[in-house]
Amino acid sequence: MELVLASGSPRRLELLKLITEDFSVIPADCEEHFDSALSPEEAVKALARQKAESVSKKYPDKTVIGADTTVFCGETPLGKPKDTDDARRMLSMLSGKTHDVITAVAVARGGKTLKAFAEETRVEFYTLSEKEIKEYIETGEPMDKAGAYGIQGKGALIIKRINGDYYNVMGLPVARLSRELML
Repeated sequence: MELVLASGSPRRLELLKLITEDFSVIPADCEEHFDSALSPEEAVKALARQKAESVSKKYPDKTVIGADTTVFCGETPLGKPKDTDDARRMLSMLSGKTHDVITAVAVARGGKTLKAFAEETRVEFYTLSEKEIKEYIETGEPMDKAGAYGIQGKGALIIKRINGDYYNVMGLPVARLSRELML
């Protein structure tokens, strides 16, 4: 099976290597549309399908993996911050609270999704001071991550506990994906 990761995320590339070294990377180049009329899980799955199908249409003979990770503070979706003010807003929202991280994965071939699933992990933050938020933003780490934090980096210092798959919070639930791919 010729496998393609439809993502430019260095974290997803690293995580997929835990399953197999035999894949290529072709980032999806499609306009993402988050459908807030859907449930959080279905909305994230729709984004993963968009990515997988857009690459799969160009490479119909390959098996394409698309993924999307969204952080939800209650019903409010938090994607990647637009700027440092947006990152500050997100981190302030998450401070001292438990939130959900949903990563959806879609596997497509011939331009059509063969399967799609979502994993959810509950993450609790410590209460953060303005100084902690400012210092974390200054690392630059929050700027390319859903919810403005990365569990695998300095963000680990602001997380009190998680309930669920650690790798899901990083952006790819590898154990579930390996079983879905049956490699």
